[in-house]
Amino acid sequence: MGSQQVSIIAVNADDIASYNQAKYLLEKFPWQSIGKVEGKLAYQLNDVRIWMFERGILFEDDIDQRWFDNTGEVVTEVIFPSRHAAASGKPSLTLHPIGVPQLNKAEKPQFGGKAGFAPPPSTRLSSWWKMLQEYVSGTELAEQFELTLEVTHHGPWLNVPAMFIEIGSTEKTWPNEEAAELLARIIADGMALGGENNIGLWDEKANSGDLVLVTLGGGHYAPRANKLASMDGVWLGHMLATYALPFEKPEDENEQPGGNWKQALESAIAATKQAFPQGQIICSMDKKAFRGWQRQAIRDFLSDVKVPLLTTKQIVEALGKKTQAS
Repeated sequence: MGSQQVSIIAVNADDIASYNQAKYLLEKFPWQSIGKVEGKLAYQLNDVRIWMFERGILFEDDIDQRWFDNTGEVVTEVIFPSRHAAASGKPSLTLHPIGVPQLNKAEKPQFGGKAGFAPPPSTRLSSWWKMLQEYVSGTELAEQFELTLEVTHHGPWLNVPAMFIEIGSTEKTWPNEEAAELLARIIADGMALGGENNIGLWDEKANSGDLVLVTLGGGHYAPRANKLASMDGVWLGHMLATYALPFEKPEDENEQPGGNWKQALESAIAATKQAFPQGQIICSMDKKAFRGWQRQAIRDFLSDVKVPLLTTKQIVEALGKKTQAS
């Protein structure tokens, strides 16, 4: 097999939404079986691999390293087709990066991952988000499903860009074949399984200086990111909900607030920089999601690490200048 660079689609065969996406991909394209890797079925097509996990995926850490150890192939990214569970029960189609950067590093994460850290976000998030909106538009799924990005959350841990692509949110919608087929089409087109161009891969030279957005604040769904990542020219990195920036108010207002907010920010920004070398990392904040002293702490921190905090209007202006310059 040699030290070829490959992308992995990591499938949870125990999850109907994950399995159905894989089933469509396996039926539609001429994959070759490569037997078992770590006792798990695996398939290859061009430089993409499907790896079938039998039971759950959130705690399957180091998929990239494990594949390399078993095959000698270097993994450059992992895509996780999956189901999405939500208390609201709203049918939804979602994409999101992973990580638990807000947790104490000694903590055992409830839903996997490495406490205090986030893997690099998939560089494909914003382009696949645009594809999702385009592919669903005008179909019956448009009436049935809400489309949304989700913030950074849960495991597993790995060192390469990763993304979940999901059908939500209950046992009623997880088996939906049309939804699975549509998400599988995004994976197939995005990863050029039919031999077209890859969609959403970052090129350090060609994309140098492009805007890469990290969003701060808001709930589990990401209205700010949904809107900004729909714009041409915006790449999307990590998205941190208000709960992922935990603050403790200092007794003395001249002191810095406690809590893991700074650790979460540092981790999300570092991971985003890792995924987008030479990108211009910017942050955008949901001001209503924070108190004044919290906003100020975030502003001061971002100023220290030289990451611009931009409003929607400023992002639109920056994109306009970039278009004129090119």
